[in-house]
Amino acid sequence: MFLTKMPLNPARRGARKLLASPQSMHAAVLAGFPPDTSDKEGRALWRVDQTEKHDVSLLIVSPREPDLTHLVEQAGWQTGQMWQTRSYTPLLERITAGQRWSFRLTANPVHNIRKEGWSDTKPVGHVTVKQQEQWLLDRAERLGFSVPDGPETEAAFAVTSRNSLVFNKSGHRVTISTATFDGVLDVVDPKVFVSTLVVGVGRAKAYGCGLLTIAPAG
Repeated sequence: MFLTKMPLNPARRGARKLLASPQSMHAAVLAGFPPDTSDKEGRALWRVDQTEKHDVSLLIVSPREPDLTHLVEQAGWQTGQMWQTRSYTPLLERITAGQRWSFRLTANPVHNIRKEGWSDTKPVGHVTVKQQEQWLLDRAERLGFSVPDGPETEAAFAVTSRNSLVFNKSGHRVTISTATFDGVLDVVDPKVFVSTLVVGVGRAKAYGCGLLTIAPAG
């Protein structure tokens, strides 16, 4: 597995186009891998992080090392380190029970509902911060981790950004509600947690959701 980070230049027209369209960004990410890449190897997860107006980065976790030359030409910086790829395996092999990590996750928190006249349930996005926080807490155990208590016994994470992605797909209007979580977690089941880091969390992975990344806590 590989972890790649590429700074994007939001002043460029190509970057603005990709940042405005999760479908276009997904296609650009996939174009970084050869056509013989098999789904059996695992999918590439990606996320866009933006800390300041001009500090925007594309993160990718993938089973193969990508070639992002086309993305640099379209949306990157022409000077400095254009992107950086490192093996993800050493970090994955270090995961043990009881470790505490800082984490970031952009996800698509949804719940299934059924309305009169529907033949099946449909996923609907959670709309409040509390609902989105509870969505993650409800899934933590099955994802291999727990969230410790923070100040005043609140869970030690927060929703730091929320967004709605609206685009057309096959002639239909699609809306995806996203939430970015930042906080601290404790590893409970290392095997399951490593799978979470590689496979991702929740739905809408093709549109920049699901990639959970970790860093040393504190």
